[in-house]
Amino acid sequence: MKSIRLMSGFFTVGVWTLLSRILGFVREVMILSLIGPGPLMDAFVAAFRLPNMFRRFFAEGAFNAAFVPMFSKRLEAGEDAAKFAQNAFSGLFFMVALLTALGMIFMPGLVWLTAEGFTGDGRFDLTVGFGRIVFPYILFMSLSALFSGILNATGRFAVAAAAPVLLNVFVISALTFAALTGGAAINWLIWAIPLAGMAQLALTWRAASQAGFSLRPKRPRWNKNMRDLVVIALPAALASGVMQINLVVGQLVASQYENAVSWLFAADRLYQLPLGVVGIAVGVVLLPDLSRRMRSGDNAGAQNALSRAAEISLALTIPSAVALMVIPLTLVSVLFERGASGTDDSAAIATAVMIYGLGLPAFVLQKIVQPLYFAREDTRRPFYFALVAMVINAVLAVGLAPWVGWLAPAMATTVAGWGMYGLLAIGARGFGDAARVDARFRRRIWRIIAASLIMGAVLWFFNVQLNTLMAVPWWRGLGLLILLCIGALAYFSSGQMLGAFKVSEFKAAMRRGG
Repeated sequence: MKSIRLMSGFFTVGVWTLLSRILGFVREVMILSLIGPGPLMDAFVAAFRLPNMFRRFFAEGAFNAAFVPMFSKRLEAGEDAAKFAQNAFSGLFFMVALLTALGMIFMPGLVWLTAEGFTGDGRFDLTVGFGRIVFPYILFMSLSALFSGILNATGRFAVAAAAPVLLNVFVISALTFAALTGGAAINWLIWAIPLAGMAQLALTWRAASQAGFSLRPKRPRWNKNMRDLVVIALPAALASGVMQINLVVGQLVASQYENAVSWLFAADRLYQLPLGVVGIAVGVVLLPDLSRRMRSGDNAGAQNALSRAAEISLALTIPSAVALMVIPLTLVSVLFERGASGTDDSAAIATAVMIYGLGLPAFVLQKIVQPLYFAREDTRRPFYFALVAMVINAVLAVGLAPWVGWLAPAMATTVAGWGMYGLLAIGARGFGDAARVDARFRRRIWRIIAASLIMGAVLWFFNVQLNTLMAVPWWRGLGLLILLCIGALAYFSSGQMLGAFKVSEFKAAMRRGG
């Protein structure tokens, strides 16, 4: 059986996720330029959020939180993992196909529940129409995520990590064609999404078949394994539902303000870059690794895997968070300010980016701590913690709106994120040494923070010095590149001197596979 190489797996997923996020930036830049903040973009964001909400249940969220540990343990023990995967695939296909049909029929109700502020203006009907086109994406993505879980559990990370790139490739191609031909960009955009989902499913399905897991739709069979899967997945699904309520509350508040849905969407895309590259990559690799180590009783190996995952993720996340808080306007104006997106939009988006930056480390830490629960097939307590975070989010989003307006959802998301991490960390104390970071992590984390603060000071100083260059439209991209290179040099040089990390350790870990 192919063993999981933790560090090389992390970098494989991270590199592909980085490529996906970079292409995602290109995608968002084109959307903001060709469509721009306004009714069309608000309607698209609200419509596209619907399949993305449900994918947290059936894709990389609740279902895989239960499926991956159970599949990994059967794979480790040689307990007919292929039959278990086939039964899970058949059940998932049936459930999500039914959900897709119901969602398309009752789309007006879904839009009213998630964007009530659109009622009474043209955005409501636009969102309903867009939603019926993009909603089938959830079926393709859910099945693709199951195949990705199989590939990750067998240590084959590349195809699963590469699949999300296809969405951005399809959307960018569609928008480019619309721009060149003078077509309606919004129509090309929404039709590209379900087509991209089909391509992702085809890619992962073929890769899983080549790995020895050739699955086909069959009549779902209810047995003990499926009962166990549902029992474990249900609390995770409820936890995902709570998290989606947080998003809905935020969108409901934002929908009361003109362009706010679009602004928050753009800000979310920017902070999702480091979250996706680091947090999601670590979580994807860490969960099957922890599951298999715990099955074999390797507590020391589990502690080392957790500590190294936390160390490298925070070494990349903390400086990213500092950059988002120190130079948000520079980042946003260079990346998004063109075409239909103006200076007022950049200022609004930058403010939200700064708020999200405060919560970025919390979101990444959640991705590191949650596998400790899922590897033990404990999905109940994360659900209870998510309920508390939901209350925090709802109270702040609604309660702060009269004072801070459309920024209330961003503030609520950040505070709730830290609250969720705190609860997960406290709850994990009873898991023993395997759930505790080692002495090396505790020694280095403060040095990582110090190096990040030094980088922040350097970024602030040179951002002021490069203001003149940034004012010239044709040189803004070069100015941002120079600024980011200076910041990276400051961080890595100060980190090396302070002993926060050693590049040689990363190279050695890659050579021996983590």
